[in-house]
Amino acid sequence: MNAPVELVWRCWTEPEHLKQWYCPKPYQTSQCTIDLRVGGVFSTVLKSPEAEEFPYSGIYLEIKPLERIVYTDAFDPGWEPRENPWPFFTVFIDMKDAGAGKTRYTARAVHWSEEGARKHEEMGFHDGWGKALEQLEEHTLTMR
Repeated sequence: MNAPVELVWRCWTEPEHLKQWYCPKPYQTSQCTIDLRVGGVFSTVLKSPEAEEFPYSGIYLEIKPLERIVYTDAFDPGWEPRENPWPFFTVFIDMKDAGAGKTRYTARAVHWSEEGARKHEEMGFHDGWGKALEQLEEHTLTMR
């Protein structure tokens, strides 16, 4: 992507930046909590144009500054198993400095079941994450 890795990292680790790009417009990220440490909370609330809210909460499994972020909704803080009926997915975000102000960026979601993957796809996962990536890149332009 056409953004330096330092800005991409900030967009993933600073709530005021994540809220600007994280979900496809016209949806908004109305709330975001980032406790950037292994076991720390990552939570968001996505809001539809009709004001319907979609909360997400999980914890970080791995943090490698300027390289990798891994989070899941399978656990609550304190490594307590999630009380929801089934965990949804684990997300792997990898970024690498590609030189000339560019970042090699890979986002991967691993679902707990085929059913979960299918439900996520039906929700527009591929298009939504693609749009969010475009918005991420656009937001980095405002940070330079």
